[in-house]
Amino acid sequence: MAEKCFHCSEDCIDKTIRFEDHSFCCEGCKTVYSILKNSDLGGFYTLEEKGGSKTLLFSQNKYAYLDEPEIIEKLIDYQDDEICMIHFYIPKIHCSSCIWLLEKLYKLKKGIKVSTVNFTKKTVRISFNPEEISLRQIVETLHSIGYEPSINFNDLDKSKSPPGIQKSLWYKIGVAGFAFGNIMLAALPEYFASPLQPIDPKFAELFQYLSLILSLPVIFYSASDYFTSAYQAIKHRGINIDIPIAIGVATLFLRSSYEVVFMHQPGYFDSLAGLVFYLLIGKAYQSKTYSNISFDRDYKSYFPISVVKLNDGKEYVIPLTHLKIADRLLIRNDEIIPADSILISKEATIDSSFITGEERHHHKKSGEKIFAGSKQIGTAIEVEVIKTISQSELTSLWNDSNLMDNKRHQNFQSITSKISTYFTVAILIIALGALLFWLQENTSFAINVFTSVLIVACPCALALSAPISFGLAIRSMGKAKLYFKDTASVERFGNIDQIVFDKTGTITQSQSSMIEYKGIALNEPEFIDIKSGLRNSYHPLSLALYNHLTDVSIEEISKFEEHIGKGIEFSINNHHYRMGSAGFCGFDQEHIDSLQTRIYISKDDANLGFYSFSNEYRSELKKVIQSLKAYPLSIITGDNESEKGNLNTLFGKQSKILFNQSPLDKLKFIKSIQENEQSVLMIGDGLNDAGALAQSDVGISIAEDTNNFSPACDAILDASNFHLLPKYLAFSKNTIRTVIISMIISLLYNVVGLSFAVQGLLSPLFSSILMPTSSITVVLISTLLINYYSRTLKNQ
Repeated sequence: MAEKCFHCSEDCIDKTIRFEDHSFCCEGCKTVYSILKNSDLGGFYTLEEKGGSKTLLFSQNKYAYLDEPEIIEKLIDYQDDEICMIHFYIPKIHCSSCIWLLEKLYKLKKGIKVSTVNFTKKTVRISFNPEEISLRQIVETLHSIGYEPSINFNDLDKSKSPPGIQKSLWYKIGVAGFAFGNIMLAALPEYFASPLQPIDPKFAELFQYLSLILSLPVIFYSASDYFTSAYQAIKHRGINIDIPIAIGVATLFLRSSYEVVFMHQPGYFDSLAGLVFYLLIGKAYQSKTYSNISFDRDYKSYFPISVVKLNDGKEYVIPLTHLKIADRLLIRNDEIIPADSILISKEATIDSSFITGEERHHHKKSGEKIFAGSKQIGTAIEVEVIKTISQSELTSLWNDSNLMDNKRHQNFQSITSKISTYFTVAILIIALGALLFWLQENTSFAINVFTSVLIVACPCALALSAPISFGLAIRSMGKAKLYFKDTASVERFGNIDQIVFDKTGTITQSQSSMIEYKGIALNEPEFIDIKSGLRNSYHPLSLALYNHLTDVSIEEISKFEEHIGKGIEFSINNHHYRMGSAGFCGFDQEHIDSLQTRIYISKDDANLGFYSFSNEYRSELKKVIQSLKAYPLSIITGDNESEKGNLNTLFGKQSKILFNQSPLDKLKFIKSIQENEQSVLMIGDGLNDAGALAQSDVGISIAEDTNNFSPACDAILDASNFHLLPKYLAFSKNTIRTVIISMIISLLYNVVGLSFAVQGLLSPLFSSILMPTSSITVVLISTLLINYYSRTLKNQ
């Protein structure tokens, strides 16, 4: 008879692997066992009499549907020849051990590259090689280690509604509320009894035991999350907010049970049930608050990202939100494809690093699928949308992008997390001290004081201060057309020391520039060639000249390459063109030394001429600069010194103005400021300054009516609201003040509450009502203050 695998309980048919006195059917099961044991999860195998019998077995064909190409197509987030990405909702994620195990999936199965857990959303994002492992095998692996993913095909259309409170929490609130009400009824005879009219002892004992029985589901079901969380924290040598709550609830239950069984007293079961009931109400309120902010951030925010739609040979700029299935789009060089699409052009070179984090180019042919978030490299292409992407999915890509993360400031979330940890330790010490003090006088009173201290203290209100305030700030600034990537970016924005501007496309309006051509007269075919080449670039000057050449038709080019900081080159109709700087196009030193802003043109290595641009600065730029005089300001630009006089007049001689800066020079300049412990805000267009945006403490990309969304930035600013920059900065500083005010109020609440609790002036039941009240107060104050401060953003 074949041996049973200790992990999965399957028969060891082909071979039996012996390891630590256990039998395993394969290396995978042995590896899972080793990981579980080494991470102190050996109890995984003690849940049933035999290892692995914890619902690890499943029908061999249970996940057979995951081999169907149509199903895979709907589930997969991204796919190419070497990598696939998918995310699953896994309800059983509940502790740090879950995170540890799920992020070690690459050790369990060959082909899994990376797995990342989002603990708050209970999701895992998995990157894998489809040539080495199938989607079905991944799901079966998750199931085999006890983390069966929830796959709901009704949700595959991605049309999500606001995340709500888990049903299990509502059930627990219902059970606690039912028990609380009935225990109160059972306690009424005790409350109304008097020495003159005492309650019959038999009825008194009946009601006492009835209260004890009604409290059991409260302890073992409604309050179970607190005990589980506390146990997991202690097991992994940590401390969290649930430890004092669990101790308080357990103490109240044990004390009340002792009084009923041995002393024939009513105990405090009504207080116990009420305590758990109000704690769960507070938990539901906090969960709802978080989810509302998360929903507003992920699904209602509107980025000022537009796309170029093609219709009857004409180009129309439309907002991303107006994108529909079957729309045809023009995607220029270095632009991000905003929705899953089919390639219409003959071929394309696609960069998927924004999605996968791996620098690899994929060559696509006409009819092949291109995933949203991919970036076109080279010649402009035409694609047809096959699935619209929600703002939330682009937001998710933005937040999960694998770009370098060198944001150096510690944020309030981490600070408040540390405060909460120390606060919990302090509460335990105070509670034990009060218990020992009052035990000398009255045991029952001491237990009440001990429980009240544990319950009334509320570190969760401290922890709420930062995420609530910054979450509301993101929403308010989003309404004013400044769209932040995350709450940490908002905090860094309020703490910046210096501001650095790019010039072209940032403080200038290239679309409003006066454009003039000088050189050899161009014929109609050359105009067509030039405009066809410009169509592939979305540099501000390229776009300005492209829009300037009206009534000129477009033809397909055969080759295109954009040289950052220099220009573009392309081939069309058997001719080779270069457009950009004088040196790049082969013009003489006189033109190279020219201080005007120009696009030079050469054809087949012969110089044709140039288009000159007169810079027009953004409206109210002078007022913006005056409002920012408290900050050191700098300008870094790849342009020449033609605008030096105007810039000195606008920014003043105290500002640094650097010309002829390459993208690497811009990056080094940001680093040089940071080396002096200065926090830098960089504002650019996301093209030649992407590296500087990523390096800066806060990088803001200016968005015109084009798809210049840059994954390197922390925020996107609608160009029409550039003049509100000083108000955005002031608002972010006020947001930080709101966080500090909320934290002070929370601390004062705890000090006052504890001072009453240690004196025995608060009952456990009243303490449980006060605890969620502090959280509600913090949310209310944060909301009122943020809404008050946000009024300045509306006065435009």
